[in-house]
Amino acid sequence: MEKQNDKYKWRALVAIAIGTFMGPLDGSIVNITLPHISSSLGADMATVEWVVMSYLLVISSLLLTYGRLGDMYGHKKVYITGFFVFTLGSLFCGLSPNIWALISFRAVQALGAGMMMAIGPALITSIFPPQERGKVLGIMGSTVASALAFGPALGGILVDFFGWRSIFFINLPIGVIAIYGAVTVLRPTQALKDQRFDIPGALTLFLTLITFLLSASHGQQWGWSSPVVIGLFLTSLVMLISFIWVESRVPQPMIDLKLFKIRMFSMANISSLISFMAHFSIIFILPFYLNEVRKLEPSGAGLLMTASPLIILFVAPMSGALSDRIGSRLLASMGLGIVSTALLFMSTIKVDTPLVQISLYLAVLGLGLGLFQSPNNSAIMGSVPRNRLGIASSTLASMRNIGMVIGIALAGAIFTSRQPVYLENLKAASSSINLNSLAFTYAMHDVFLAGAILSAVGVLTSLTRGKTAETANNS
Repeated sequence: MEKQNDKYKWRALVAIAIGTFMGPLDGSIVNITLPHISSSLGADMATVEWVVMSYLLVISSLLLTYGRLGDMYGHKKVYITGFFVFTLGSLFCGLSPNIWALISFRAVQALGAGMMMAIGPALITSIFPPQERGKVLGIMGSTVASALAFGPALGGILVDFFGWRSIFFINLPIGVIAIYGAVTVLRPTQALKDQRFDIPGALTLFLTLITFLLSASHGQQWGWSSPVVIGLFLTSLVMLISFIWVESRVPQPMIDLKLFKIRMFSMANISSLISFMAHFSIIFILPFYLNEVRKLEPSGAGLLMTASPLIILFVAPMSGALSDRIGSRLLASMGLGIVSTALLFMSTIKVDTPLVQISLYLAVLGLGLGLFQSPNNSAIMGSVPRNRLGIASSTLASMRNIGMVIGIALAGAIFTSRQPVYLENLKAASSSINLNSLAFTYAMHDVFLAGAILSAVGVLTSLTRGKTAETANNS
């Protein structure tokens, strides 16, 4: 029986890993194809941007709702439903006749991707014993990180050879196979009985997140002091207060707010948010540097950026396994310290810095992220009761997506405010023909320095979370 269970859990891991990979992959693979989509569908870049934003906004706003649904109705049901919706949405995206259809179907695709991303860690935690949790979540962490970073490289190759629609059609055979595997391999998980879904809580939470993320992601474009952005921020604040008020009064809330009194849970989630903010300052700005300053083709730029996920692939499972033995706090804190160091290195990149040197900096970044993510994820999932695994899993996924959006918004705000200043100063002091590239590089330095400071703050939040995780879900 033990051998059968051992065989089952590793087969289940493969089934879950596919969905965990596909969701974030489609969040990053599209970026490199936006110019081709713009040209093909005759849309300007401001409109095409919504192909990415509709996906991120829908996922980020609904992850916690999916976590609650998983706890109520069973994680397997929600996970498979998500994969089906994601695959169907991918088909419609590939067939889109115009830009608005594509934006709409990306939202449908995100509905399914969010279910997979929210439920994956909960399934893993329920299947594997506590002494293997860090190792397995390390594998899942490397899967997510690899999907986010390999997306641009894969997207560049597919677009070069098969056109932009291929990035959606490639999901169809993978989706069919993965759905079949999940249906046949995964065992049903226990659902909570006599539960009611908290509709007011879900609605106020959705409005809180969608208004905040929309204002954060478009604050630079619309103006941080514009009535629209200020109105969205204020709406988000009012909705957050309403959400907390609702959740403190309903008998079966969307989120048990008592979870955030668990210091391990709350501080580790804050550390995760910070790590993705810092990481995506690089993911956002470096491709522009490689394209505009170094004149690399999309496929070449994407391949260079795989240095980081390649290291994560090896380090994350090892750090997760090590955290099962020695605990997670030291490893996670050390990882964010290395991320901060990598960003300091990257803030010294020049117009003519050798590409090999840049790839080494990215490898150091991957080492830090690999050391941090698995132990930190294990700490979060080990700190809550078993009947709250869905909420813990979706909170972790929410921190990742919100961190991505805020990181991109912060990087964009710093870059666009600093580049004109540097350009003006350079014009006054030099007649070099390379002024635009120099100004670009200097502004990029400021973005990376901000990321280094963020990561240093993350070291502090990681150190203050406590020495050991709670083991409430092990009983």
